[in-house]
Amino acid sequence: MEKKPYTIVVFTENHIGLLNHVTIVFTRRKINIESLTVSESEIKGIHSFTIVINATKDAVEKIVGQLDKMVEVMKAFFYEDDQLISQEIALYKLPSSAIEKGVDLGRFLRNNDARILDIQKEFIVIEKTGLYEETQDLLEKLRPFGILEFVRSGRIVITKPMKSLEEYIKELQEGSDSMPLN
Repeated sequence: MEKKPYTIVVFTENHIGLLNHVTIVFTRRKINIESLTVSESEIKGIHSFTIVINATKDAVEKIVGQLDKMVEVMKAFFYEDDQLISQEIALYKLPSSAIEKGVDLGRFLRNNDARILDIQKEFIVIEKTGLYEETQDLLEKLRPFGILEFVRSGRIVITKPMKSLEEYIKELQEGSDSMPLN
């Protein structure tokens, strides 16, 4: 099987040390995490881990199965890129002298769907949101101006039509109500 990018979304309660437990699942399988973002979800008290990896479908299915078995995990899913709407944010810090290089910076930034976030005497900060390839492309275009600092967030995603998290939680609760208590 061929490796390709997958996005794993894990819904959990917010417990101390949970990030470590989640990442150990990947470490044990020797799978590198390309991107990791953790945030609150649409349901109060429930957090979402968005994890991007390159792996085979078989490996992803096994990881998601392991994550689903963790007590703190409510539900884990995996997606291919065409099943998601995703974005990243990137910040680029350039020397103020970059403005003086004869480039119409405003037009350049508009053409690249970026904006100036801050201007200081010594530097300017540019912001760009988009797919990884788009933020990477702008990085390459800005390199000749002298990048002082660069940082990119992990991927954030919204899934295309599917059941809502509330529906999955309701199904989980109904399933546990019908299970006999031993």
